[in-house]
Amino acid sequence: MQALLEFAPLLAFIVAYYIGGLYEATAVLMIAMLALLAVDYLLQRRIPPMHALSAVLVFALGAATLLLHDKHFIQLKPTALFWLAGLAFLGSFWIGKRTLTERLLSAALQGQVRVPDTTWRRLNALWVAFYGVLGGLNLLVATYASERVWVNFKVFGLTVLTFLFIGSQVMWLTRRAEPAAAA
Repeated sequence: MQALLEFAPLLAFIVAYYIGGLYEATAVLMIAMLALLAVDYLLQRRIPPMHALSAVLVFALGAATLLLHDKHFIQLKPTALFWLAGLAFLGSFWIGKRTLTERLLSAALQGQVRVPDTTWRRLNALWVAFYGVLGGLNLLVATYASERVWVNFKVFGLTVLTFLFIGSQVMWLTRRAEPAAAA
């Protein structure tokens, strides 16, 4: 259920884009993000940090897009989100007991394997690089491709790349990590 909720704003954006264009889609995205935050709070009594960051970027860059009638602001949103997330992963090397990669992927591994700290740190560095590359790719596509190509890349390309990256890491970890000790 939560996974479907996370994709609702993206789905609303793409549908609105094909019906009315980028500016209408931007307005719909802003409303959908507000709805997502409300649902987050109603279901969990909190708003996940990534949703909050994404919403702030959508509201700020979406408002600039609509007020100035300039598509470049909303096109910067994925890059800003990815680069800020990359900085968060980078900061997790020094802040907290575990890297962000370990915190995120440990749940997917469900305690079935034991992963050495050095492996978690290497994977965390990969996330930093991955988010840097995704942000750069978004800038390239937004700058040199048509608006329609950028929208499809944003909705489908970036999403698929992210799932492939996460899935490959989980598969790699489950194949190469040591089995967890039986309790």
